[in-house]
Amino acid sequence: MIWADLGFTLLKIGLVLFIVLTLVAYLTLAERKISAFMQDRVGPNRVGPFGLLQPLADGIKFIFKEDIIPDQANRRFFVIAPAISLVTAIVALAVIPIGRGFYTTFFGVLDQPYFFRFQIADVNVALLYIFAVASLNVYGVVIGGWASNNKYSLLGGLRAAAQMISYEIALGLSVVGVVVLTGSLRLGDIIEAQQNYWFMFPLFIGFVVFMVSSFAETNRAPFDMPEAEAEIVAGYHTEYSSMKFAMFFMAEYTHMIVASALIVTFFLGGWYPLPFGGWLGIDIDKYWYLPPIVFVGKVFALLFIFIWVRWSLPRFRYDQVMNLGWKVLLPLSIVNIFISCGWVYLTERVDIKNLISFSF
Repeated sequence: MIWADLGFTLLKIGLVLFIVLTLVAYLTLAERKISAFMQDRVGPNRVGPFGLLQPLADGIKFIFKEDIIPDQANRRFFVIAPAISLVTAIVALAVIPIGRGFYTTFFGVLDQPYFFRFQIADVNVALLYIFAVASLNVYGVVIGGWASNNKYSLLGGLRAAAQMISYEIALGLSVVGVVVLTGSLRLGDIIEAQQNYWFMFPLFIGFVVFMVSSFAETNRAPFDMPEAEAEIVAGYHTEYSSMKFAMFFMAEYTHMIVASALIVTFFLGGWYPLPFGGWLGIDIDKYWYLPPIVFVGKVFALLFIFIWVRWSLPRFRYDQVMNLGWKVLLPLSIVNIFISCGWVYLTERVDIKNLISFSF
């Protein structure tokens, strides 16, 4: 079964890369179509039926555009910075479960049934892994801004670092309530703990804090301070062109997917479709394909919200962004911890003494 584990793991890695990168390409089309609809425009409609081949045309354009590296730039770090941003976004997907799984013999190749999980790696400390990997994304932005040897790019990189520190604290504290209610750092356990009710209800404050912080962590409007074109041209990627420029945007959309998947996992019940009552008696071990459909559907809904918010709200001032992170979201995330502890105490899910020792 060791070779089966290796083979299925490689298969899942290949599927995740193909699906995510394809989804990233069509998220660019979705963003342009949705923004056009909101502004009473048509959007891309020339390349392919209804403009469906526009992402392919954009990809070909980026590949064949001239790749320019400034003379005074640090070439080594200038080149690896976009890769850091994209890779750290993709590897975070390794521990996110989109369903339980099913038993298979792989068309009779295997001697005994193998349990195929809808997850690349089932890690007991998956929550810590997610935050460790996601926090590395800012290095790509900071290194790219510094290596460009451009004042505006450097300002964009510094803004990204300050914004990450400001919102990463609130983001991490908002998930403490989820860990308290679950008693586990494993994402599968967090989803299974929501089969009776989604954590969004007892932890609504944490849900809001995590949602807003996710917008800031992905550098999406109205939190796109690192690339505010009205102030610093294009920020950290001012000097980038061709595929290096495209990789930064691929990283942004991949982070949107990761953030949406984490919101679904932590607060929206994962693969459970109903806020209360689980699957209403449906045997999801038999109908194993239903949980991934529900999970992906929720992710698509959140991706729409990401796009909707970008084209609805104006960009904040930098001081407003900092005040929101430190003076509003951070205190709310601390309040959320007390609420979660009180909820656990009132529902008597775990002993309060063990809860306090586990939390600290």
